[in-house]
Amino acid sequence: MNPTSASPTLSPETAAPEARGVAVTVRDLRRNLGGRDVLCGLSFAVNPGEIFVVMGPSGSGKSVLLKHLIGLERPDAGVILLNGRSLQEPDTLQHVRVAMVFQSAGLLNSLTVAENVGLYLAEHRLQPRPEIRRIVSEKLDLLGLGGEEKRYPSELSGGMKKRVAIARALVIDPELLLYDEPTSELDPLMAAVISEEIVRLRRRSGVTSIVVSHDRSLAFAIADRIGLLHRGEFLVVGTPDEVRACPHPLAQKFLNA
Repeated sequence: MNPTSASPTLSPETAAPEARGVAVTVRDLRRNLGGRDVLCGLSFAVNPGEIFVVMGPSGSGKSVLLKHLIGLERPDAGVILLNGRSLQEPDTLQHVRVAMVFQSAGLLNSLTVAENVGLYLAEHRLQPRPEIRRIVSEKLDLLGLGGEEKRYPSELSGGMKKRVAIARALVIDPELLLYDEPTSELDPLMAAVISEEIVRLRRRSGVTSIVVSHDRSLAFAIADRIGLLHRGEFLVVGTPDEVRACPHPLAQKFLNA
């Protein structure tokens, strides 16, 4: 059975005209690590409010690409533009709000759920404490986690940890939200819940979402477009139907494995 044909259908809608997400443009991105070309001249664009999924097998360059998109790594060549501003310019991230949901959730075990979600605002003193509590409560309610503020990460299921991580990313009202393997280590039911959350957040806020994953079910359920990455190059970039129909043997091997 082709696993993509059995994927749940969440009907990702075309972003509304009022979408406030960031336009992302990547041109000829190249990176060599340890003598191996990991990114080999990648070029693609993501529209404001779009859900763009970068899919591919392990070792294809997905995680390295994600680190470049958030500014944790600098390319050997090429450019990344956020709303036309180069990410290599030091002040770009002062003009564009970017947040990331880490694969492992990345919660601090010594802090409560509320403290984890509000950590960035509190550490940088961006809001008074009553306002931080209000924002944290609002984001937790949005993710169906109202009433969980005083629990610790060790008391949460894997799916709840993922939702707390999403809530933490939302406190800055991001215009670009990056997800690193958001359904890894989750059972199919909870993976479907996280998939629904990604789509629902886009519908509510118009945020641009870039999702890095090897999960074919997730990709075909939520994506407006998919880039299928193999050894640092895209085999195909297109809608889910266009990716399914890609005749490239390596694409078909991955999709039907």
